[in-house]
Amino acid sequence: MENKFSRRSFLHAVSLLAAGTALTAPLKGFGMNRKLRVTLVGTGVRGTSFWGRRLVEQYPDILEFVGLSDINPGRLEYALEYMKVDCPTFVDFDEMLAQTKPDLVIVTTMDSTHHEFIIKGLEAGCDVLTEKPLTTNEEKCRQILEAERKADKNLIVGFNYRWSPYITKIKELLHNKEIGEITSVDFHWYLNIHHGASYFRRWHGVAENGGTLWVHKATHHFDLLNWWLDSDPEEVFAYGSLEHYGSNGPFRAENCRSCGHKADCKYYWDITKSPRDMKLYVENEHHDGYFRDGCVYRHEIDIYDKMSANIKYANNVVVNYSLTTYSPYEGWKIAFNGQKGRIDAWLDIPFMSNETLDQEALHAAEMNQNNAGEDMNREPLVLHKNWEKPQIIQVVSERGGHGGGDKRLHDKIFKTPNAADPYKHAAGLRDGIMSVLVGVAARKSITSKGPVKIADLTSIKPSPNRG
Repeated sequence: MENKFSRRSFLHAVSLLAAGTALTAPLKGFGMNRKLRVTLVGTGVRGTSFWGRRLVEQYPDILEFVGLSDINPGRLEYALEYMKVDCPTFVDFDEMLAQTKPDLVIVTTMDSTHHEFIIKGLEAGCDVLTEKPLTTNEEKCRQILEAERKADKNLIVGFNYRWSPYITKIKELLHNKEIGEITSVDFHWYLNIHHGASYFRRWHGVAENGGTLWVHKATHHFDLLNWWLDSDPEEVFAYGSLEHYGSNGPFRAENCRSCGHKADCKYYWDITKSPRDMKLYVENEHHDGYFRDGCVYRHEIDIYDKMSANIKYANNVVVNYSLTTYSPYEGWKIAFNGQKGRIDAWLDIPFMSNETLDQEALHAAEMNQNNAGEDMNREPLVLHKNWEKPQIIQVVSERGGHGGGDKRLHDKIFKTPNAADPYKHAAGLRDGIMSVLVGVAARKSITSKGPVKIADLTSIKPSPNRG
């Protein structure tokens, strides 16, 4: 099994969804002379926008949605309207598979249920694309591995950060050995009091649902580290606690709308100002009882809001990582130390870039997938070789769609499948598992108060060179 996943080249059209492998013909129903038949399960914001409406608008000659599924019938009806499609809807996922016979199943449900739909899709003879994270624990990883092995179908994890120009420039410098062999990395991610708080309002605030932010959010960051370093994580030692949100709050309610402390709570969020959230969530609460504007101080919140980890890689690189969820600003910093120098990089740190964008508006701008490239800017990084003056490298980048990564991922899939990909942006099942396992190991380390070896979690053994 280990060799299968490390060597597999993703053949046929669905391989493109891994964001990089080339085809010899345009994507038309996996080589057939028809459109790709696509179904979507999970009609929340991410599903209906990035893996829904955007695909409908950008690639109408390439694919067609033949079915939508969700446990909430009200959200399904709104999804039809928002995505501008006319296809059957199903509360029963199995019924959708049987009736629509899709080529591809896209999974954008609650993280803890990803494995159920992935496995059913594979068993039904479909290729499957899942949103990150792949799943939430090592047992579900093992189940997915087994199902993929038996199915002779492909499973792809939808990583997009890899594709942004700024992220890719870092990969280029490391790939070209500009600072020699990497020895250590410092990586710190800051979620601001608007974006960070949103995770605690939503279902993500309960560990059973999203595996904590070690998995739901940090899987993006760990995938970048794995890709940048071209190696697998080997051992994790972590600390974490819940000190700001949840029961630590001075008052609480079920949700913001029903709260009697609106005037006093700085985290009060008025969902009625968002027409889309009102239509997608509030108008459909009676179907499943889910409140999109849940109180950040709910007692049920049990995920960490302060996280720090030391990660040792199979190639002997050591990483110091942290995630803060209530920072006054949003952004990240990273530093790579090598035998011949150092790279410093950062994005959205306001005092480092004279940033004037309001922090609440910042996240909305980054999530804007309709950005056609007009919001272009230059972002610096520093390449400092030993015994030489530092070089300031200006990278042409953009704000929207995860720094331009979203549209580049989709364009590679559907518009330019044969374009060269020298830095191996392609992300498959093994990448998804390895990114999840770092977060799983961090959780286990906090509980056990000791280091956790990645090799003890699944049958995939860490490799010093991902190749």
